[in-house]
Amino acid sequence: MNSNFIKKYSFLFLIPVFSSLGWLSIQFSAQEIVDKTIQKAGGSRYDNAIIHFTFRGKRYRSKRNEGVYQLERFVDDPSGVIHDIVNNSGLERTIENCQVKIADSLITKISEGVNSVHYFANLPYGLNAPAVNKELVGESTINGSQYYKIKVTFDQEGGGTDFEDEFLYWIHKQNFTIDYLAYKYAVNGGGIRFREAYNPRVVNGIRFIDYNNYKTDNLKTPLKNLDMLFEKRKLKLLSKIELKDIYVYVERDCC
Repeated sequence: MNSNFIKKYSFLFLIPVFSSLGWLSIQFSAQEIVDKTIQKAGGSRYDNAIIHFTFRGKRYRSKRNEGVYQLERFVDDPSGVIHDIVNNSGLERTIENCQVKIADSLITKISEGVNSVHYFANLPYGLNAPAVNKELVGESTINGSQYYKIKVTFDQEGGGTDFEDEFLYWIHKQNFTIDYLAYKYAVNGGGIRFREAYNPRVVNGIRFIDYNNYKTDNLKTPLKNLDMLFEKRKLKLLSKIELKDIYVYVERDCC
């Protein structure tokens, strides 16, 4: 065979080899990565699910039906069971099934307290909310696994009172799972958190995870650097985020 022919066309035979070794990889957008991650975790099942779980001694329940939502929290109190409901219309509170008036100064605090627990419990579902902005800001390797780094910010309109918060998600490049996340918040003096996912389990088609919750006291630390600090054991373990007694009922099994 002519040596010039071999030189000219040999690269064609190398492409499959390179692809199988991962040297040539498909490039996804931030939106495509998030879509694949949501699909992996439960997809459209979220849209019609009733989810129950316990977190730090408080009971939570969420109901969703094609954009209509109700997020609930039940707290045992000496005065009776306090039941907080956040839905499309706002916030309601009952004590022993009797509706009570909530002081204006507490509405935001209670609503955000209920919202935030449900948000983290149902990740990655919330990443496609209308007020969410997603950006692929790079890739990294943590403990030998490769990740996409997705930065998330929020529009002021529809982004809640904490719209200035910033999040970063490390999404596994093959599994499309959120294995790590970090966020920077401004309330109560501000802070930075880095979470390591563990104990993944699937309940009626929806994936749930717990987290080791770390912090750094240097509030100038860029979120993108937290993976390196984590690997160097420079972050302090603050708490564990554990969901218990999980129950999922999907009203219409569309999957």
